[in-house]
Amino acid sequence: MARRKPNYDELLKKLGYQFRKPELLDEALTHVSAPKAGGQSYQRLEFLGDRVLGLAIAETLYKSFPNAPEGELSRRLAELVRRESCAEIAIAWDIGPYLKLGAGEAHSGERRNPTILADVCEAIIGAVFLDGGYEEAKGLVERGFKSLLDAPRRPLRDPKSALQEWAQGRGLPPPIYTVAEQTGPDHAPKFRVMVKVTGAETEFGQGTSKRIAEQAAARRLLLREGVWTEEEHGTT
Repeated sequence: MARRKPNYDELLKKLGYQFRKPELLDEALTHVSAPKAGGQSYQRLEFLGDRVLGLAIAETLYKSFPNAPEGELSRRLAELVRRESCAEIAIAWDIGPYLKLGAGEAHSGERRNPTILADVCEAIIGAVFLDGGYEEAKGLVERGFKSLLDAPRRPLRDPKSALQEWAQGRGLPPPIYTVAEQTGPDHAPKFRVMVKVTGAETEFGQGTSKRIAEQAAARRLLLREGVWTEEEHGTT
């Protein structure tokens, strides 16, 4: 009996793209464990899609944040192309039910495996690139990653960098960090560091190293001055 062709209608609606060569989507959804029928797994498409994703995100960021320095663009790029972000997009596309897996992998819940979902997300991007070209692939990335582009989940700067940029933006000298106290034995020291920014009250931070204590002090000052919020960045 001939194998029934999968119905990708709902998936294609979520992707917002119609394939000229549906076999490319088949390949993008095929795990290496799936029974071989003369086709390939998604691994080669994943390799391609990873590069296309990086370029599409980089171009989008370049246009969306015209005043952002290279460092910020790089941090945003790293946040968006990480595996967790790709897995999140795959879940939004509801890729799981369409994955072609070996029997063992299917029974062990691999349809929800974040690593596989992230790989397939990139493979689908690669498949769209081969099927319709870069502009179509970029459109897929822009649609799929829009929510992450608009609202990154993690701080894009570490506290010390953010505090220095804030001070520079106000025309102030760089923050000054001073060790106020060191306690504990040499093998397990504890530091209390003071940070001072011209025009702002002194703030303190504690940690098991000078660096950690400096970051904690910078974070506390950013929170106190309202530059950061506890909801987005928490406290230390």
